[in-house]
Amino acid sequence: MPDLPARRLLLVHAHPDDESINNGVTMARYAAEGALVTLVTCTLGEEGEVIPPGLAHLAPDREDRLGPHRVGELAAAMAALGVTDHRFLGGPGRFRDSGMMGVEQNRRDGAFWNTHVDTAAPYLVEVIRETRPQVLVTYDPDGGYGHPDHIQAHRVATRAAELAADPDFRPDLGPAHAIAKVYWNRVPRPVVEAGFARLRAEGSAFPAVAAVGDVPGVVDEDRITAEIAGTPEQAARKSAAMAAHATQVAVDGPFFALSNDLGQPLLTTEYYELAHGTSGAPEGERETDLFAGVTA
Repeated sequence: MPDLPARRLLLVHAHPDDESINNGVTMARYAAEGALVTLVTCTLGEEGEVIPPGLAHLAPDREDRLGPHRVGELAAAMAALGVTDHRFLGGPGRFRDSGMMGVEQNRRDGAFWNTHVDTAAPYLVEVIRETRPQVLVTYDPDGGYGHPDHIQAHRVATRAAELAADPDFRPDLGPAHAIAKVYWNRVPRPVVEAGFARLRAEGSAFPAVAAVGDVPGVVDEDRITAEIAGTPEQAARKSAAMAAHATQVAVDGPFFALSNDLGQPLLTTEYYELAHGTSGAPEGERETDLFAGVTA
């Protein structure tokens, strides 16, 4: 433990690609600054749709080999961001992608959504006690847009943070550790509206444009407590990381699309809402460092 870097950031995401879309700039910044950036991904994203026709055979309704392929995509994305500590909750394949809300896959044995929170949380408690992060980033209680795995990732991250701080819970998993600050991924409505206006004005390779409602975590500006503005290098790293998730994401300059082929802005400033802890910014101002006010 004395060998850990002074600043330690933990991100908990549902599927490979969520981290690059939501937090690519943030991860690139802190990795470059020497912080320990740990990513925990809860599933392999086995139920995702596949964009490139040449990889369509990997889809769950065909060979069902998308999950292992996405492990490689995630590794390439993390290399682009400079992140060396990325893990799957409980190990690769422990929990399976549950698909969209209401589908049969939600009820499958081993599906993340179909797993009790207290069954999954100890795997994350072990990571928390090992890496001892001061800052945790995950989704809001709705998972940003209602995907069951995103909701479950929020629940598991929240429960694990609580259990990790309890010295009476599973001492075999390491000494107790309390996380100082917890953030939820957010996007301010005016920012995403401006991004869509730019997309409509400039055009892109995509045949149609998504809507604000298609973007997870959009809220009014007064909910935003922190923003991390990417440098040109960090923005380029985020774009490269997103492009590495080629089965799920297509990037066209400052825009991207998911499998629906609907263009949306690629945001190079990332926004957060402080859900637990004390802001390190002066009253009425946003933090520009997630570690603001945190002691080593």
